[in-house]
Amino acid sequence: MPQDLPPKTVDADSHAGKTVHDDPYLWLEEVDSERALSWVRERNAQSLARLQDGQRYPALRRELLEVLNARDRIPQITRRGAFFYNLWQDEQHKRGLWRRCTLDEYRRPVPAWETVLDLDALGAAEGESWVFAGADALGPDYRRCLVSLSRGGADAHVVREFDLVDKRFIAASEGGFELPEAKSQVEWIDADTVYVGTDFGPDSLTDSGYVRVLKRWRRGTPLAQAQTVFEGEAQDVVVSVQVDRRPGYERTLFVRALDFYRQASFLLQADGSLARLDLPDDAQPHFWGPRLLISLRSDWVLDGQTHASGSLLLADAAAYLAGERRFQALFTPSPTRSLADYTLTREHLLLNVSENVASRLEEWDFRSTPPRHRPVPAPFPGTLGLAALHDDELAEDPLADHYLLSYTDFLTPDTLALARAGDDAREPLKARQPQFEAAGMRAEQFFARSADGTAVPYFVIWPAGATADGRNPTLLYGYGGFEVSLQPWYSGGFGRAWYQRGGVLVLANIRGGGEFGPAWHQAAILEHKQKSYEDFIAVAEDLIARGISRPAQLGIMGGSNGGLLVGAVSMQRPELFNAVVCQVPLLDMRRYHQLLAGASWTAEYGNPDEPADWAVISRYSPYQNVRAERQYPRILFTTSTRDDRVHPGHARKMAARMLEQGHEILYYENIEGGHGGAADNEQRATLQALEYSYLWQQLGGEQA
Repeated sequence: MPQDLPPKTVDADSHAGKTVHDDPYLWLEEVDSERALSWVRERNAQSLARLQDGQRYPALRRELLEVLNARDRIPQITRRGAFFYNLWQDEQHKRGLWRRCTLDEYRRPVPAWETVLDLDALGAAEGESWVFAGADALGPDYRRCLVSLSRGGADAHVVREFDLVDKRFIAASEGGFELPEAKSQVEWIDADTVYVGTDFGPDSLTDSGYVRVLKRWRRGTPLAQAQTVFEGEAQDVVVSVQVDRRPGYERTLFVRALDFYRQASFLLQADGSLARLDLPDDAQPHFWGPRLLISLRSDWVLDGQTHASGSLLLADAAAYLAGERRFQALFTPSPTRSLADYTLTREHLLLNVSENVASRLEEWDFRSTPPRHRPVPAPFPGTLGLAALHDDELAEDPLADHYLLSYTDFLTPDTLALARAGDDAREPLKARQPQFEAAGMRAEQFFARSADGTAVPYFVIWPAGATADGRNPTLLYGYGGFEVSLQPWYSGGFGRAWYQRGGVLVLANIRGGGEFGPAWHQAAILEHKQKSYEDFIAVAEDLIARGISRPAQLGIMGGSNGGLLVGAVSMQRPELFNAVVCQVPLLDMRRYHQLLAGASWTAEYGNPDEPADWAVISRYSPYQNVRAERQYPRILFTTSTRDDRVHPGHARKMAARMLEQGHEILYYENIEGGHGGAADNEQRATLQALEYSYLWQQLGGEQA
């Protein structure tokens, strides 16, 4: 049983006179207890009986699985030396093949992939439900690799050393590095030494459950003998280390994440000491050979000059470390333009700029002094993706200035091209076939006016033949947190299961996200979090006012922080909606900071143990605001038993409380899947088909 909070009176407007000890559903936080799992199985059975009834569900699941397993999916690749690696899942390889090929082979319509690790075969041989959780290979030869494997998709994972030439694990008895299941971090120092952060026992983790202590571990020695080299504080989110092996510019940077948005960075000196970088604690540094790049999340005033929040600054690294504060602004935001991200080749900086929630590409060329800036022609409006191919550890790299450029929008399937900085010519590499018939469909951008007058953009994707007659089954999707931007994307699942069946999709770019830079995010956090919900409500009201939909046919969907969003909005304005898909949500905001990774999010929501913070949080926390006397749409809650980031207790307790009050709800908990809700395509297809079956039941459309 999780530890109870000290008795504290909660907000009078939620549960007057009660303490958190009066929560009758704390037992549902016991993730694997038989009592809790019995409750889960009963809810699952009831929901499956309703949502899988009839012909709609099997047809939806079949089509969604076809999309998920489609052979023409673009294999996402990561360069490691001469090879490009990819994890591929399909109907024969549910957990996936980790495989590789050369760039020349990848250019072929059907590459001849070489299997490196068969996850399904490994799981069968070891009796484990392994999910691939990433790999870190040591350059420049890329033979030794640290592979992370998760049970059922959880964030916690085991780490095992792997030989990429012999394609086998190196056991600890052979001198291989191995770590038991934990939320570990491992970073190569050299072929026989790593930095390691893991659960070393008492006081080795932060209050958020992440790494607090980093040690230097030499091959062939027990982990218990590893030497501590860096520590954070218990209230930090996590500590981490970055090893830069670029010849001539070798550096090691240790970082304390003070909260989700602030950090303290320390550069390892030749004598083994640590020097803290003199930076605002919400700025993010990145060393690039002789240069230092600094991303700002708040205004920085130096010598009377203000560098705006959202800017990207350039400094000479050596001069900066010596105390000089001379910068060149490589990007400065405007009210409609923000920096989505940037990518580095050997001598070029590529900027992915968001302009009214669509991507523009710009380039800085550092082969000359001063560096030259230019806009780069690229598809628009939609979403660009950039991935540099340069290997810092190679003295001579034929791909030093090459990068991958992807493009998509709501109705355009993904394409991938090989590009070279300084040149507008591109080599097409891959293109998806259309996953649905888009003829007659269209995407438009509108703006709603929030309660405080802020203009909030949103996209509407119309099915063929749809008009603003007020009778369209409409799904409104949002997130609005952690500076995460929602940009146009192509979805075969939405196309098959929603657009083609007559559904309208709406994507809301509400505050709390990062669509217009840090200020757009900071406008809706902490004491201002309610503004996210007001923005979402404003979009819903605008959809109704424009005749795009009506409450009887308007549904909302969101996951994680987006689950909190739709949970809060459905408690505040239930009359606006007839369907709510609440995925892997936060809902009990009185206890969120005590459950799993929740303590790491207090910079977003505040600390409910602080009376002033709780006075704000208590007004929107869904679990504390559900009322027996109110009428709510039948909500579908989905979560995963193996989610070790957002505790499944949030969804469990909310569902239980609503059932106790006499409300109709549906609940589905996948036993595996982690925070993503599913561990393989079979599970994803099942979960998505349940969600779409629910949406069509609630929002009408017998043509589905």
